[in-house]
Amino acid sequence: MKRGNKIVAAIDVGTTKIVAVAGEKREDGTIEILGYGKACARGIKRGVVFNIREAGESVREAVDQVEKTVGKKINEVYVNVIGRELKTITKKTQKHFDEDRLITKEDIKELYCQIKETTIPKGYKVYHIEPQLYQIGDETGISDPVDSTGKDIQVEYKLLAAPEIYEKNLKLCLDYAGLKVRKIIVDTLASSELLISDDEKEAGVALLDIGGGTTKIAVYNEGVLVYSSLIPFGGNVVTRDIKLGCSILLRQAEALKVQFGRALGEFAPENGVVTVPGISGWEPKEISFKSLAMIIQARMEEIVEGVFSYMKKSGYIEKMGAGIIITGGGSLLKDVGQLIQFHTGLDVKKGIPIMKLNKKWEKLEDPRNTTVLGLLEIILNEESPVKRQEKKKVTAKKSSPGILTHVRDQVTQQVLTFFSDGNDTEIN
Repeated sequence: MKRGNKIVAAIDVGTTKIVAVAGEKREDGTIEILGYGKACARGIKRGVVFNIREAGESVREAVDQVEKTVGKKINEVYVNVIGRELKTITKKTQKHFDEDRLITKEDIKELYCQIKETTIPKGYKVYHIEPQLYQIGDETGISDPVDSTGKDIQVEYKLLAAPEIYEKNLKLCLDYAGLKVRKIIVDTLASSELLISDDEKEAGVALLDIGGGTTKIAVYNEGVLVYSSLIPFGGNVVTRDIKLGCSILLRQAEALKVQFGRALGEFAPENGVVTVPGISGWEPKEISFKSLAMIIQARMEEIVEGVFSYMKKSGYIEKMGAGIIITGGGSLLKDVGQLIQFHTGLDVKKGIPIMKLNKKWEKLEDPRNTTVLGLLEIILNEESPVKRQEKKKVTAKKSSPGILTHVRDQVTQQVLTFFSDGNDTEIN
């Protein structure tokens, strides 16, 4: 098939799976998927590559599937970066003038360059710089200062930074797979591209991406990203708890979670029972839906309470007018939205990436593919920018009102010991 547009490929390197996708932009500005591949992740812990060979083989397996569909070899890819030591760093800068004058684009560029040259923690690299609202003289809350007049201008920037070793290992992993890294993008930015509207960013919103091995947090306020962090736990710890609590195999525990699990035990049927086949001649086990749900709820409550503590640390918990958007594989768990609403007191809705794909690829519009599709959209819009009339595509499923008629007056202040204070440090 003859193609005149540039084909790009993106890879989501996750804790439990590797997802690769290739696509191009059509003349009407929409995106066409050309190939998709998925493989179980090996050599990756909590979103970070640690075994180059194992991770490289997993990436190669996913990319081979894409190449088979596309019909051509992929050499360069765009990839996400995430990890426990991701930091949101706060830096301020200012510029003074001899007298009142018009502020120009060159002035804003100079402020940005000053921040780019600022000192950050040793061994870290900045992946994204986001200006917050500007201040000119005594006037605050200015989103676009160009052509305003003043004698001085101040601005605070949020920098997303991660250890340099994250990028080094990613590149080694992809090099092992025969691929060159074209660009690295922070994971939460990719997810936000597809799921958060401009109105939600202005009102204040948090995105929770509940993955297989991590839960990622991005907070927006007044239209800009103000905080990003990661908790090194996701659906995998729930699966392990089911395995231990029910004395079954890990694969059986995952199947139970996906097919029959729910995050609130009170809604599980009292008499529902599932039979799990015995192994190596042992008798089958009967597991009640109620017991399964109580195991899941206990672990999910710990994760949600940890997430809530990080959201409070961001300083924007009282400014999330829109609420919380959940995505990732963990968002598919029944009742998880209600559980989060109960613990935080905030409205919750499910975010599903909608890209108006053709029938062949409709199944990719799934919360588990949010990151890789977001990566693809970011890059294709950068490669072939198109003025979009209406930003964002999101299908939202709001938590049903009335299921929980009240929220807790106080959420427990205990921060579980396995939540480290190091990964969300805000440095002034």
